[in-house]
Amino acid sequence: QVQLVESGGGLVQPGGSLRLSCAASGLTFSRYAMNWHRQPPGKGRELVAAITRAGDSSIYADSVKGRFTISRDNADNTVYLQMNNLKPEDTAVYYCQAVNGQDNCWGQGTQVTVSS
Repeated sequence: QVQLVESGGGLVQPGGSLRLSCAASGLTFSRYAMNWHRQPPGKGRELVAAITRAGDSSIYADSVKGRFTISRDNADNTVYLQMNNLKPEDTAVYYCQAVNGQDNCWGQGTQVTVSS
């Protein structure tokens, strides 16, 4: 059974940092590109960052470039999202997604709230 479990969310003040983790099981992790998406309150889901299977290339939404870093550890079946200089507009539920062609699966999400 494929499972993605996010963790690391919480409440943080503007300018603060959080590191999200997504632990994968039930799949050959290194065969999947990994994405982080987010869904702000009352809005649609958006792609935040993506990383290739080998972890040698990544892309970011313009809104997070220079502040967020995606990385992965294929030995540990985990993908990370380091989030620095957080802003109130980063408040959202963050989801990880594993993608291999038409095969994809999602985690349950973790809440990130940026507020003073």
